Amino acid sequence: MREFADQIFVIAKERLLSLVHGPAWFLQVFSALINIVALLAVFLSLFAAMSVLERKILGRMQNRYGPNRVGPFGLLQPLADGIKMLIKEDIVPARADAVVHFCAPIVIAAVAILTLGIVPYGRNMTPFAIDGGILFFFAVGSTTELGVFMAGWGSNNKFSMLGAMRAIAQMVSYELPLIITTLPVVMVTGSLLPDTIVAAQGGYALGFVPRWFVLTPWGAAAFILFFVSALVESNRTPFDVPEGESEIVAGHMTEYSGFKYATFFLAEYLGMFAVSGLAVTLFLGGWHAPLPWLNFVPSYLWFFAKLGVLLFVFVWIRGTLPRTRVDQVMNFAWKFVLPMAFACFVAAAVWYYAGRRMSGWLWSLAVTVIFYFILSQLLQTRKKFAPRTYRFAE
Repeated sequence: MREFADQIFVIAKERLLSLVHGPAWFLQVFSALINIVALLAVFLSLFAAMSVLERKILGRMQNRYGPNRVGPFGLLQPLADGIKMLIKEDIVPARADAVVHFCAPIVIAAVAILTLGIVPYGRNMTPFAIDGGILFFFAVGSTTELGVFMAGWGSNNKFSMLGAMRAIAQMVSYELPLIITTLPVVMVTGSLLPDTIVAAQGGYALGFVPRWFVLTPWGAAAFILFFVSALVESNRTPFDVPEGESEIVAGHMTEYSGFKYATFFLAEYLGMFAVSGLAVTLFLGGWHAPLPWLNFVPSYLWFFAKLGVLLFVFVWIRGTLPRTRVDQVMNFAWKFVLPMAFACFVAAAVWYYAGRRMSGWLWSLAVTVIFYFILSQLLQTRKKFAPRTYRFAE
């Protein structure tokens, strides 16, 4: 019974495929279409749920009500928002490049959907198991910059273009540490296949401690850096610099309205789901249970529980921290996050070649801490600026 509950979706797909007859290529296409439909159904539903839950959570944090008018407890608010976006007028600037302006949101949304396809959502539940799945994720994900540039350029608006340039600058800057923090995991497991990376984190030390990479010194540091870089890549607070309303309106989305604007909104959330799913795969054990006596829970429920925790942290940070300045964002990327990502790589190598024993764990911790304190001292800014003095009129 436990095995059936864990593999119920795999079994349902196999039975559905058994009803279809035809050549091998047709069955492969049909199988891929089933995966695509399932992905879209799950994550579009999750998008609708997150759009209302985020406002509810932020309302609770800020001591106010969230959506509470449409449907019971405001749960039908996503439906109302969708209808509103569909019936709003689609306004295109007179001098805009109509084709580029139209294609930009499609490109960004398509990229986000493609990156969801290589994440293992449970045991035997990877939609598209590609040998170089991690490489595919970053190769496709980097196309987002093209979509952002298309939106800024195609709008023929200086604010849109400025917002696009700022977005591309920070996305390129944080894409490097995002990839480099992934390399230690790839090096330790010796594979670019997400399923192999999850399998390498299976089992328990001392009978109850999970072998997740986040529980190693290099893994914890890499996970934090990965998560910070994911915040930037997802254009989330406190790094939503391209959309600084007080400076450049809505960034590259300034000239978009109606359903096109909703598509950008959708792509942002799908990208957040994808990068959070990759973080779960790389550092949090994927679909493995945190304790051995909890293995009776279906694997896909563990994956989505971990995904839900990360999404909650995204919302929590948005409701807590103020927006940073663009120069602070860039300085943090190049002067701290990138060097610290290389430090994680060195620490992972020390841990691996020490035989993954306690001595290797301690040496890895030492390397991580030493690099951190060196960077902290080098980047200490209090000594570089004179104390501010404030003068007030009497």
